[in-house]
Amino acid sequence: MRIDIRRSTTLAATSFVGATLAFFSQPISTAKAAGDQIVIGLVTKTEVNPYFVKLRQAATAEAEKQGAKLIARFGKFDGDNEGQVAAVEDLISAGVKGILITPNNSTGMLGIIKKARDKGVLVIALDTATDPADAVDATLATDNFEAGVLQGEYARKALGDKQPKLAMLDGTPGGTVDNQRHDGFLKGFGIQEGDPAIVGKQITHGAQDEGQTAMENLLTAHPDINVVYTINEPAAEGAYAAIKARGKTKDIVLTSIDGGRLGVQYVQQGKIRATVMQFPKIMATKGVDYVVDYVKTGNKPSGFINTGASLITDKPFDGLESKDTKWGLQNCWGLNSSADSKFRLLAVIAPLR
Repeated sequence: MRIDIRRSTTLAATSFVGATLAFFSQPISTAKAAGDQIVIGLVTKTEVNPYFVKLRQAATAEAEKQGAKLIARFGKFDGDNEGQVAAVEDLISAGVKGILITPNNSTGMLGIIKKARDKGVLVIALDTATDPADAVDATLATDNFEAGVLQGEYARKALGDKQPKLAMLDGTPGGTVDNQRHDGFLKGFGIQEGDPAIVGKQITHGAQDEGQTAMENLLTAHPDINVVYTINEPAAEGAYAAIKARGKTKDIVLTSIDGGRLGVQYVQQGKIRATVMQFPKIMATKGVDYVVDYVKTGNKPSGFINTGASLITDKPFDGLESKDTKWGLQNCWGLNSSADSKFRLLAVIAPLR
């Protein structure tokens, strides 16, 4: 979840973090809860991407409600597989009963996940599946293929009778979310990989700055692009900046997936034609509940548990179910209050060492 949010947040939070660093830099072993309190670990891809902030916020609130304790860890950047492996190793040492994880690499975490499960730790993937999927006990996530289908169906309808000149701004290679959204979009759009309608593809790692650079490069090589797939809303924001700079906002259909507050506002403002909303609060809340139930009863969740997705647009089409941005702003995730902002600053709990 970079220039768009993380860098500005980091600069703004420097003094606050400095004041609290001594408190949060204590070894993880001191974070063990006293007595029989259930301790749960959460490992997200990055630190301050609003999507993962919402996961932490929801998981923390549910843990407190259940009388449990949450220890949050995160990768240093999108794709930091090594950092996530170290985080899980720390959490195993801390004696957690369950680990909720959004793996940066769907195959890179298999060894450490097996180690955790062999020690009796319940491991649940949130948002991003492992490969193979049964490497974890269960997966709580959006059906990202179907979310991509919704995005592709909308983009095709919005393009109308125009011959498509499609640019694809992908995320991080090796991630199941990235592959599923990409493939789902193509199905919804009605084409297959290798179709000449795809004029170019670039990797963005889901970042605004990389999205902008990728879009600039693609527009230079293919100035006739008229429809753009983006892996997420930060990448879409970057793409929009490049499109606007070329004076092509009326010529290009730009779509995305995530459903964060900023993304819904982009749709409302006309920057993005449509986005597909997912629900991280449901993932995190259910994940905590499953760990607590496992500790109390021994019951384990299994398989893929779909937490839903909704198409958000103010320019709907017949035959394609969608919600408007008013509904979207009432149901989206993301930071919108001083309380949320305070939580995001506090979410720098013990950065990976």
